[in-house]
Amino acid sequence: MYGAILGDIAGSRFEFTRPEKFDWRSEELFGAMSKYTDDTVLTVATKYAVITGVPYFRAYQRFGRRYMQAGYGPMFKSWLHSRSEKGYNSYGNGSAMRVSYIGGHFDTLEEVEREAGLSSMCTHNHPEGVRAAKATAAAVFMARTGASKAEIAYYMRRRYKYTVARPLFLYRPFGKFDVTAMGTMPLALRCFLESEDWESCIRNVYSVRCDTDTVGCIAGGIADAFYGGTGQDEDALLRRFLIRPNRVGVFDTYLYEWAVKTPEEYLREKKEKEEKGET
Repeated sequence: MYGAILGDIAGSRFEFTRPEKFDWRSEELFGAMSKYTDDTVLTVATKYAVITGVPYFRAYQRFGRRYMQAGYGPMFKSWLHSRSEKGYNSYGNGSAMRVSYIGGHFDTLEEVEREAGLSSMCTHNHPEGVRAAKATAAAVFMARTGASKAEIAYYMRRRYKYTVARPLFLYRPFGKFDVTAMGTMPLALRCFLESEDWESCIRNVYSVRCDTDTVGCIAGGIADAFYGGTGQDEDALLRRFLIRPNRVGVFDTYLYEWAVKTPEEYLREKKEKEEKGET
C-alpha cells in the first residue's frame, strides 16, 4: 500500500503542469510542491474499512469529510455531501486508485476481487468502475504472491479485457489527461510491466502525459507488491507528507496513523479500550 501512497504523492506535482525542462528520467520524485491527494485519503480509508469492518461507504465518507481539500472530483464531492450509501454510476479511475490494501490483505484471489467489487459499488457502480477496481486489486494480489509479469498481463487480458501489450513509446506522443477507468488502467498496467523497480515504474508514469497521481498510485501499488517494497525511506516520507497542520494549526496525525497501523495493532488498541470501558 505504501507504494500506492508514495506513487500518488510523487505524481501529484505533474498532474496538470510540468517544468519547462522536465526530464522524466532524472526529475526528483518528491519535492516541496509534492502532496497527498484524494488517492491517498481513500486508499487509507479502504484500509480502515477492511481492518475495522466498517462498511466501505462509511469509511469513504468519514475520511472524505475529514480531508475535504484533498482534490476530489465533483461527483464524489456531491456524494459526500449527500451522505448516500449508493453509487452514482461513475466509470472514473477513482475506484481503482484506492484498492491496493485489499490486494495486499486478503488470502485468495476470489476474496480480493469480491472485496474490490464491494469497495467500488458504493460510488463507482458502473461496470467499468467495478472492473478497474477488481483488476487493480487482483494485480496487487498476484504481484505479492509470486506471479510473473507475463502471468499478470495474461490475467489482465483474459479476465478483464485490458489491452496491455501497447508499449509506452507509443503512448508518449499522444499522452493526455484522462480520468476514465478505461483510459487509465491499460497505461498504469503498462507502466508497471515495463519497470525494473518501483522508482522506474513511477518514472514510466512521468514519461507519459496523464493523470499522473492516479496512474502513479495504481501502478505504484502493483510495483510495490511485485518488487517487495519501494526502495524509499517509506516511514520518513509518510511522516513528511501525511502529517500536516489542520485548519486550526495543529498537526493532524490521523491519516499517517491509519496508513501505518497494522491489524494486530488495531485489535490490541480495541481490546485495551474495551477493558477500560471505552467505546
